[in-house]
Amino acid sequence: MASVSSSLCFQSLGRRTPPCNSIPYNNSKGMRNWRNQSIVQCSQRTTHNCSGNCIEEEEQSKNTKRREALIQIATFAAFSYSPFIGSAAAAEEKDNFRVYSDETNKYKIMVPEDWQVGQGKNNGIRALTGFYPQVASESNVSVFITLLGADFTRMESFGKVEEFAETLVSGLDRSWQNPPGAAAKLVACKSSNGFYNIEYTLQKPGESCRHIFSKIGMANNGYYNRLFTVTGQFMEEETDKYSSNVQKTVSSFKFT
Repeated sequence: MASVSSSLCFQSLGRRTPPCNSIPYNNSKGMRNWRNQSIVQCSQRTTHNCSGNCIEEEEQSKNTKRREALIQIATFAAFSYSPFIGSAAAAEEKDNFRVYSDETNKYKIMVPEDWQVGQGKNNGIRALTGFYPQVASESNVSVFITLLGADFTRMESFGKVEEFAETLVSGLDRSWQNPPGAAAKLVACKSSNGFYNIEYTLQKPGESCRHIFSKIGMANNGYYNRLFTVTGQFMEEETDKYSSNVQKTVSSFKFT
């Protein structure tokens, strides 16, 4: 089977404010005293404003980085439908589900017993594990793990869950374009036990609607924080067949 690949790039887009050290003044000899006094006053005001601009710029840079991270997470979760590389799963049977345990990344998740398990490429920065039906289907659940920057210390670093959800979904929505692109709509969101839970729909022009459920949390492995994005999706026409399994699998995710 083909492997899952992702070209996620986490970059910070900042902009520099022009230096505040150029102040025009009149060179007339008769204005020398007024000029000198004005230069001091203007320099003080400009230095103060420059400091304020720098603080504002730094905050804008942080907000930009958070937004970029959210959009890239959403893009990966919603548009990564490639087959996974098959792999052995550490699992135990439980009713019609089995518990998949990842001892390396310290989490557990319940998956339908007849679903296959596969993994994408793990490059030490990102890791991907997928769960999907044996029959051909675009319904599946994935666990995507990525490293976080030092300024991401808890889920609230992304903002409150409502802000997080709106940013994530609006980053996917292209219905406003001409011609219209994919339409993304937020259905519900809530914060519970350290996780952000988000439900939304995504529909590309001419394609069926995808129902997507995400459970997003953060954990530290002893060295750095990592973001875990659990995403389950099913197609509109497969609602009766996969809706319950997808939602149960996503909601069952927990750290160990």
